[in-house]
Amino acid sequence: MELDRVRAARGVIDPVFLDSPLFGCDALGRALGCAVSIKLETANPVRSFKARGTEVVVGGLRDQGQTAVVCASAGNLGWALGWSGRRHGMDVTVVASRRAPAAKLDRIRASGAVLEVVDGDFESARERAAEIARRRGIRLVEDSLDVETCEGAATIGLEVAQQAPSADAVLIALGGGAMATGVGYVLKVLAPATEVICVQPHGAPAMTRSWRERRVVTTDSADTIADGVAGRYPISAVLDDLLVVADDAVLVEEASIMAGMRLLLQHAGLVVEPSAALGVAAVLEDPDRFAGRHVVTIICGSNVDLDDYHRWVGAGPQDLGAVEAGR
Repeated sequence: MELDRVRAARGVIDPVFLDSPLFGCDALGRALGCAVSIKLETANPVRSFKARGTEVVVGGLRDQGQTAVVCASAGNLGWALGWSGRRHGMDVTVVASRRAPAAKLDRIRASGAVLEVVDGDFESARERAAEIARRRGIRLVEDSLDVETCEGAATIGLEVAQQAPSADAVLIALGGGAMATGVGYVLKVLAPATEVICVQPHGAPAMTRSWRERRVVTTDSADTIADGVAGRYPISAVLDDLLVVADDAVLVEEASIMAGMRLLLQHAGLVVEPSAALGVAAVLEDPDRFAGRHVVTIICGSNVDLDDYHRWVGAGPQDLGAVEAGR
């Protein structure tokens, strides 16, 4: 990855996804015992950071004269790729697991993408997407492996370095690694004193274990409500990048993820998906580490089934209704 290419990516990405808000949340900070700034990557048409990467991918394919693309997705990437494909007149096929949240699958369909649902988990979807790419001779977009997805995510790092130059630590949800490696790379160049901390659930620990052991470690299964980070097979090249830019990788419990979602609703008025609460969960589990420090947490997505959300957070419909009315 190169800083010039990350800066150039900003010229390709639709401005609606750029310069997302970063703001201090005093109420959340008081609850957590540290200064907390929220980098909000959900106030856009696909409610996640993923379109920063798909805009770069699809823009490049369009310039090459390609007209079709396929990906495997847990939900957010598929919606983002469908959105970018429609903007650039490209046919998009998305393969997703039947286990993916219904709300995410509905949004992929609504984006105009062709959705194929398969049995099994995300890895099964990845295998099917690769098969489609081979059969049709089209580009397979692999989040984190394709450098464009990392460069798009890295534009978040450019903004964080400018918006929060005094940050002591940035907490990043860790799944395949596009956001962690992209943001981490930029911060190491522009804000080297800022600690880059990746956060993953105990129920889906493959990349964190790989980072700790400095080799690819796979798992037989993934069991977490944070479906957006529930991969089992880390990509070796991505791990190599992560080893360079991440200062730490931590694992958090499911109860802490749900508590983090609840705190973000109560103190920031944000309805978020579980992956977006990983940073808050990390502070909850190790408050002494962050006490008195300035922490930035990246709110990476808000695509969540509301029935699941009610169950995890324990909020009644009237509470969510009040939040939605205030938006």
